[in-house]
Amino acid sequence: MKSLLIRLTLGLSDQDISTDERVYINTFLAKKYITKKENIYQFNSKYRAGTLGLVQNGTAYLNVIGENVRDLFIGDGDLGSAKEGDLVIAQRLLGKRGTPSAKILEVVGRAVSYSVAYIIESEKKKSLVDLKTDYPAGVEISEEELNTYEIGDVFKIDNQNNTIMEKLGNIQDPLVDEKIVLAQYNKHDEFTQEVLQLAQSFEPVDASKYPKRVDLRDLPFCTIDPVTAKDYDDAIYYDEASTTLYVAIADVSEYVTPFGPIDNEAIYRSFSIYLPHRSIPMLPRQLSETLCSLQPHVDRLAYVFEMKLDLESLEVSKSRVYEAIIHSQRRFNYEEIDLFFEGELKASNDSEEKILDYLKKLRVITDALKIKRLKIGYNFRSNELEMVIDEKSNLVSTTFAEETPSHALIEDCMLLANKEAAARFERGVFRIHEPPSQLKLQTMYQELAGIGMHIDIKNSIKETISDIQEQALEMGLQSEVDTLIIRSQMQARYSSMNAGHFGLGFEAYTHFTSPIRRYSDLIVHRLLKAINNNDTIEGSYVLRNIEALAITISEKEREASSIEGQFMARKFARWANENINKTFKARIDATQPEVKAELHDEIIGARLSITQSEDAVLFEDVIVRIDTVEIPKAKIFASVIKKDD
Repeated sequence: MKSLLIRLTLGLSDQDISTDERVYINTFLAKKYITKKENIYQFNSKYRAGTLGLVQNGTAYLNVIGENVRDLFIGDGDLGSAKEGDLVIAQRLLGKRGTPSAKILEVVGRAVSYSVAYIIESEKKKSLVDLKTDYPAGVEISEEELNTYEIGDVFKIDNQNNTIMEKLGNIQDPLVDEKIVLAQYNKHDEFTQEVLQLAQSFEPVDASKYPKRVDLRDLPFCTIDPVTAKDYDDAIYYDEASTTLYVAIADVSEYVTPFGPIDNEAIYRSFSIYLPHRSIPMLPRQLSETLCSLQPHVDRLAYVFEMKLDLESLEVSKSRVYEAIIHSQRRFNYEEIDLFFEGELKASNDSEEKILDYLKKLRVITDALKIKRLKIGYNFRSNELEMVIDEKSNLVSTTFAEETPSHALIEDCMLLANKEAAARFERGVFRIHEPPSQLKLQTMYQELAGIGMHIDIKNSIKETISDIQEQALEMGLQSEVDTLIIRSQMQARYSSMNAGHFGLGFEAYTHFTSPIRRYSDLIVHRLLKAINNNDTIEGSYVLRNIEALAITISEKEREASSIEGQFMARKFARWANENINKTFKARIDATQPEVKAELHDEIIGARLSITQSEDAVLFEDVIVRIDTVEIPKAKIFASVIKKDD
């Protein structure tokens, strides 16, 4: 429902309405909530759709969806039957002085469609409560039925009709954690039989069937990925003689056609989800890990950016993008390339020798590109946590991933291709990152001043933050301060119109290089192909509803990130529950609105809510005692015992 309301806010083409959605469209038309003009359905200017915020004293604010406009005030008597979290349609109250306001006309659903509940016992009676809040789940369930379940049994709840969808397991079982985080967003691993059959129907690549594609099979492309990777999105080749960089990307759009079964599922997922022990792919594995994946020693269809580099200005002097066939000659992992850069890895054959030779020369260029990029953009050194869990889904170990020269080389190659892609259209899917607000910056400056930093406001945000980062380096707090800086910023998102990328310092940026795991990149490929072919019909087809799509995939990205973070939090909570009353090293990483700390011991990265701490100082090293753990909410509570000297 939320997706439909977003599209109706921005304008929905008649041909893009599903059979299920048609019922709502006809109802909304009859009630005059929406209008139809030239086969485009859109909300009447008098009406808005949104999510109802916190209700207090009979009033609330309506967060209007699909538009960047102010919230609407819902006054006493205008709420109707709506509750916090409801998706509603409201009528604007025009002509009233003061804050823009509206009254609720109709509740059309719940903003959060699915939730998780579990059985607790209170005063010798069982009840079904929400996992996050411990409030009643709102499901009609008899005492007799409740008594058939065990304490701690966990269920997926459909919030639209307040019914139990399925039993997930028991809260005491670590294996239920994955089911919980997926159920909250209605994510699933399995693909329908229709999707699987279509994915299995594609034939292996036969170059003779693609005479119009540029044949690059003789070029020594290679891939560089994590050692555990199975979906190889990108391959690179650098021609020193012509100073030309080739970035070849899996040509997913050749196999996934718009509005087909695979595309519909890919839109719904929008992103692959990466858990510590496995991935939940956006595309069927027959595509993501086989036919689309740029595996070594086999022919693969690719969409290639060929970029001529000016080594003096470090700019792309000219580029072209085209459909090609490549034959990657080597699959490297990051560790191997780092060993080569350290002089610890030698070529084992002529093909490897050619590849390693151009990688060595390419590294000089990408290192220079990074130096140039960071004169305008930012280098944030926040830690990416890596977690190992065992077959019983218990936490074994954690480490922070480090960016190495091999990572940096690939990153700057991909950044070049993404920039070149963004320069080719004015409306499409951009990756934008707006500058931070002055209010958030001032709050951050005050926090940093509290730990002894001298905050000198320079002529630009870039200069001020660079000065802060230099002080953080001297204090040994690079990662912590960078994390604080990131928190003060706007969240990067997708948009149909360009607004620049503050963090990278780019005037225009998009995502082009990962269509196996990001739907945004697949859309960009389709758009660029339409532009290359001067196909205005296909181009307009791709851009139809693009504003709504950009909003939707931004939300799906946040969902995927939340799932990954929540899963780790559950593993940390179970580990902490086995270590009650034990003491560990930690670092205070937040003091407002409450004191939080991060574990820096045999296990690193766990967030702790500090319940007892005298005069907590931001980024201070302390010894904490784990006091209590709430497994359902994945919360760890600890006390500061003393400072860690």
